[in-house]
Amino acid sequence: MTSQPDGSLTPTADGTDLVLIRTFRAPIVDVWDSLTESERTSRWFGPWTGRPGAGETVTVTMTAEEGSPESQMKIEVCEPPHRLAMSSVHDYGTWHLEAQLTERDGITELRFVQHLTDTSMVGEIGPGWEYYLDRFTAAFRDEPMPDFGDYYPGMKGYYEALVKDVKDVGTD
Repeated sequence: MTSQPDGSLTPTADGTDLVLIRTFRAPIVDVWDSLTESERTSRWFGPWTGRPGAGETVTVTMTAEEGSPESQMKIEVCEPPHRLAMSSVHDYGTWHLEAQLTERDGITELRFVQHLTDTSMVGEIGPGWEYYLDRFTAAFRDEPMPDFGDYYPGMKGYYEALVKDVKDVGTD
């Protein structure tokens, strides 16, 4: 697995969407389960506890982070196996995250979106999601986990340039 950045920023009516896409030669249900079942999320992000479902809040233990901090995630939308939207409030503000899955001819696409109201931290956020989505891919394929040092700070400039490009488009 290479660690080349491929995220994009898209202006929206409410801010900017950070979008990252991964594809899998697998049924959509298998990818969905890897994204939502605690036993499987523990392999790439961390296990969660609580009651799943729209309107519910779960506690996620982020095992790839120093100290394995816990984070509360409110499930905003849960439409298996196509869409999961969650929000989290923490030291970095409120994050609105969404996973959209589609399948065609045995290929499932995972479109991960972070809805941003402020792009000032994209140089840190983008590489972080690249890392976690590559961890997701590695866990799904039963491959070795990537090293965060391959993502940050090396990808920071790529994401900061995306912010500049989005701002430049808005001034044309």
